[in-house]
Amino acid sequence: MAEVMTDAPARRHDPVELLAGLVVLVVLVALITAAVVGNGRRSQTGYQLVAQFDHVDGLDVGSDVRMAGVNVGQVVAETVDPKTYQAIVTLTVRPDIKLPPDSSIVVTSDSLLGGKYLALAPGGADGFLAPGGRITQTQGSISLEQLLSKFIFTVTDTMTKQAEANKAARQPAAGGQGASPSDELPSH
Repeated sequence: MAEVMTDAPARRHDPVELLAGLVVLVVLVALITAAVVGNGRRSQTGYQLVAQFDHVDGLDVGSDVRMAGVNVGQVVAETVDPKTYQAIVTLTVRPDIKLPPDSSIVVTSDSLLGGKYLALAPGGADGFLAPGGRITQTQGSISLEQLLSKFIFTVTDTMTKQAEANKAARQPAAGGQGASPSDELPSH
C-alpha cells in the first residue's frame, strides 16, 4: 500500500485572524444580550395610574398607552384581583399629560392582527387624577375569535330559520286544501 503524501504544510492560524474572529464573537454576544435584556424595557417616566378591566387579551407589560394616536406612556404591570377576578393594569402617563377623573381607557389593537395598546380619552370634569389614581371608565379587549364565533353562529342560525320557513311554506295546509301531486301533472 502506498501512502499518500501531501507537500502542503499544515495551516498555521495567524494571530490577527484569531483576534478578529474573537472580536466578532464578542460583538455578536453583546448585541444578542442587549436585545434580550432590553426587550420591552423603556423608560418609565411619568406618574402611575391603575385601571380595572374584564379582559386584557393580548395586552402585555411594555405595551403603549396612547392618546389621540400619540404614545404618552406604557403598561408597567398586570395582575388579577382575587376578589373580582378582573385584570388590574398599572400604567404610566407622561408628567405633562394631566387627566380629568372622568377619563376613559380602552384596550384596542393596531390592526386586525396587530399588537394591543391602551387608548386614553380625556374626560371633561374639573380636577385631575393624582398619581396612583384609578381610571374607572374602562373597556376590555374584544377577541377576534369571539367576534368570529358570534358571526358564524348568527349566520348559521339565520340560515336554519330561513330553511325551516321555506320548508313550512312548501308543505300543504292542514285542512287538505293544498295542491296534490296529481294536480301538477299535465293531462294527456
